[in-house]
Amino acid sequence: MTSVTTKATEAAGPSAASGAGETGGVGVATAPDAREPGGTDASERGGWDDGLIARRAVERGGPAKAGGALGELRAWDGEPPQEHGDVPPGGGEYGDELRVRLDALRELVGLSRARLEGRTLHEAGRVLDEAVARRRLSAQHTVVAIAGATGSGKSTLFNSLAGVRISETGLKRPTTSAPIACSWTDGAAGLLDRLGIPGRLRRRPFQAGTGAGTSGDEGLRGLVLVDLPDHDSAVTAHREQVDRVLALVDAVIWVVDPEKYADAALHERYLRPLAGHAEVTFVVLNQTDRLPGDAADLVLDDLRRLLDEDGMALGEYGEPGATVLALSALTGDGVEELRELLRTFVTERGAAGRRLAADVDAAAARLRPVYVAEGRAGLGERAREEFGDRLAEAVGAAAAGEAAEREWRRHAGRACGTPWLRLWRWYDARRTPGCGVPAGQRPGEAKDIEVTARQRVEQAVRTVADAATTGLPGPWAQAVRESAVRGAEGLPQELDALAVTAGAPRGNPPRPAWWPVAVLAQASMTLIQILGGLWLLGQVLGVLEPDLLPPFLLMLAGVVGGPVVEWGCWAAARGPARRYGQDVERRLREAAAGCGRAKVLDPVAAELLRYREVRERYVTVTGAARAVDSVPPWSG
Repeated sequence: MTSVTTKATEAAGPSAASGAGETGGVGVATAPDAREPGGTDASERGGWDDGLIARRAVERGGPAKAGGALGELRAWDGEPPQEHGDVPPGGGEYGDELRVRLDALRELVGLSRARLEGRTLHEAGRVLDEAVARRRLSAQHTVVAIAGATGSGKSTLFNSLAGVRISETGLKRPTTSAPIACSWTDGAAGLLDRLGIPGRLRRRPFQAGTGAGTSGDEGLRGLVLVDLPDHDSAVTAHREQVDRVLALVDAVIWVVDPEKYADAALHERYLRPLAGHAEVTFVVLNQTDRLPGDAADLVLDDLRRLLDEDGMALGEYGEPGATVLALSALTGDGVEELRELLRTFVTERGAAGRRLAADVDAAAARLRPVYVAEGRAGLGERAREEFGDRLAEAVGAAAAGEAAEREWRRHAGRACGTPWLRLWRWYDARRTPGCGVPAGQRPGEAKDIEVTARQRVEQAVRTVADAATTGLPGPWAQAVRESAVRGAEGLPQELDALAVTAGAPRGNPPRPAWWPVAVLAQASMTLIQILGGLWLLGQVLGVLEPDLLPPFLLMLAGVVGGPVVEWGCWAAARGPARRYGQDVERRLREAAAGCGRAKVLDPVAAELLRYREVRERYVTVTGAARAVDSVPPWSG
């Protein structure tokens, strides 16, 4: 498409071409009727001139009519001096609620970088970058893009709102090849630089007199209108420019015509994804002059139905939402209504904040699957206890307690048992290979026990990880599992060391208070047996007078009393032995649970706490007063 500057230069004639050559061929064109009386150019009377284009083409006959009568046309680049009370450039601040949401989104991204992929957080990062960039620019300007399909008449509407023919119109397609901007006040250069609109494509609307606009200009102070290429253009670069600019402007006027208002490309690619931006969206049914009778109302109703199906709220009955209206940019019917709506919209100075809030909503909706899931996530006491029980089973706490109990009884038997029975047990142990060897110390058995214990530890870790990740979104569940697996490395070896250090103490078990009495009683029974035997032997040898009954009874008392004392000690030792075994089992269980807590549960709880923090930030980002579903409980 031939640029507006080139056409203006050709229309101005040789003098304009000469002027262009003097400025280095950039294309500065000055129409003869744009000069002040006496031949003074506008650039020479003290007004600003950016050195690129300083052109005036003023129609002496009055205001431009809808359809693009030639009025004042001025393009600029850079920040001009403030004249005639123009809005000063400078950034602004967002509302308190939006600031809180942006801060929460920033913290959310920071807490999630190590857990989520960069592409997942890309949109949120872009919104934060755009929020910073927009805040640094003029808060007194509202950038509104006019978008539409080929032949919808958006350029005609653009010219009609500007009151001057700025954007080319015609039957040739595509007509608009690059975004063209029209600003009602100065100070918008930074915003247009952000949109990538060069100075040669920046214009000013029609003005009836110096420093004064038409009757509607005062209400449109701060408006920056941008005419976009066709969103369905056959040229890929045009569509890319539309997508790029639409992501940066404060509001959009979608221009549709009676033939393409239901186009799937428009609804599926733009209106449906941007349904959350309804408050900064205008949908204009153009070319109503082509519809007979009540057909315009019927088409407008069907357009509202399609927008409702797209999920876009409609601003009706005082409710916030998209503005939908019908007009004819060619005849001017309905254009003044749109201009009045734009006056109200621009005067509020809230479009940038509403657009950014909608962007935050869209980013939050995209992030929902990675922060919100069904169910209640967390690590409850039951899961912790079951994990400790499995580790205790893997380390053999119950078996260690039983072994300690047997050892206590065995020691009691050695101390309180009859010497003849102890002699027999010793002989039997020597005669039977492997008898008396503790379990796990027999040949080939230790390796099997070690493999089984490792499998039990791995199963315990998997089980607690599954319990902790129930109800967690995928990325956070994966992070919890990875932390559990990392913590489980070396856990079997540490449990083996605990089995040695925290199991039964070295040396003999502790003795109860009655132990010496039992030992003395058993020794007495043994002495009685020996005394009875010697007495009986002396009578047999004739050394003593024969009287078999007393020595026999004495010896019988010793023989019967020894087992009776041993049985009494065994009965009395059951309670202390059981308590001793339970104490050993408890110590080993506590040591195994403490090791598992430090190696596995604490890292898992840390990941869950991080998820809880980001979940709370996410709730703040969404702007909800409470979570979508209740925040899960955490322990530890």
